[in-house]
Amino acid sequence: MDSLNKEEVLPLIDPAKTERRHETTVVASAMSIKGRYAALGYMVSAVLLVLFNKAALSSYSFPYANVITLFQMICSCALLYAMKSWKIISFTEDERQSITSSNPVKLVPMKTLFHTLPLAVSYLLYMLITMESVRGINVPMYTTLRRTTVAFTMIMEYLLTGRKHSAYVVGSVGIIILGAFVAGSRDLSFDAYSYSIVFMANICTAIYLASIARIGKTSGLNSFGLMWCNGVICAPILFLWTLFKGDLEAMMNFTYLYSTGFQKASALLASCLANPSTSIPA
Repeated sequence: MDSLNKEEVLPLIDPAKTERRHETTVVASAMSIKGRYAALGYMVSAVLLVLFNKAALSSYSFPYANVITLFQMICSCALLYAMKSWKIISFTEDERQSITSSNPVKLVPMKTLFHTLPLAVSYLLYMLITMESVRGINVPMYTTLRRTTVAFTMIMEYLLTGRKHSAYVVGSVGIIILGAFVAGSRDLSFDAYSYSIVFMANICTAIYLASIARIGKTSGLNSFGLMWCNGVICAPILFLWTLFKGDLEAMMNFTYLYSTGFQKASALLASCLANPSTSIPA
């Protein structure tokens, strides 16, 4: 009888497991809230990026897309350096654990920069062609054609890494692409050159994303670290290229350079592009 009473008072739930489960739930909830804010910020930045890009390159006929890309990289590097100095972000996952320490700021070592060189080259091509792709096509059709990027990415992943996707994923991607074309069908205005530029941008985006999957994991860097490497490597290359072509000097004679509307569009465009989340496509 005594043994039966002892069994009745034994706890049925392990308090330690319950506490761990509660902590996991709290962390997951916090991460989900952070994820929602990140998704919202990415969405707003992506939409504004297309609109202001279109305004600067088409409405004002700004012919120097490479200059805009150069200033974007400079803004990105400056923002990343400031956030790194203020210990708001880290460039590696290991460093995140000691982000609140008083150690001096450590940037990416030269060996890691060389390791990410192929990724930086694909990033430079992706940025230059993407900036040019929106110039000669309306925004609804541009958005429609850019929705095919996911299909190019799946093909590129298969060619580079042999990764295959399930029939459900392929079917879902097909539905997304079909819906995008249905949405943009009324704005269909065929321009062979503009369409080819957009599809080239899709291919470059796919190569860039596939490069992130391969090089990003082996470099030990997170998205901020990869963005820093891209900017540090590509900005000097693009600066020399624009200087050689004379784009920087010619920009000073641009008709609408001192126009209030153009300056607002350029400033907002730079602020959108300086957001690292818009530079590392999800």
